[in-house]
Amino acid sequence: MGKKELCIGLGVSMLLVALAPLASSLPDGLEWVAEQFGFMDRALEPMYRVMPDYVFPGVRSEALATILSGVVGVALVTGLLATVAALLQRARTRARGAGSGR
Repeated sequence: MGKKELCIGLGVSMLLVALAPLASSLPDGLEWVAEQFGFMDRALEPMYRVMPDYVFPGVRSEALATILSGVVGVALVTGLLATVAALLQRARTRARGAGSGR
């Protein structure tokens, strides 16, 4: 994937993040099924919470807090994927070098 595709993907992601405050406040599919079948109360709490309910801590505006948490999430996932891609590229380069008899 080239830089152009990466920029397009990031742009689309940020556009979707900006629209996040417009999302439905109704439960998602998994929560709805858990409520309908009566096992919602069996859910375990997470071990830690970085941004509970996708809201950036310390920001009074709920819409802005939601957008900021989305931006942080996109940045973290992009950074993780870029790191994995770089490590894979480095491994491929080394494997090619080792296979050529150098």
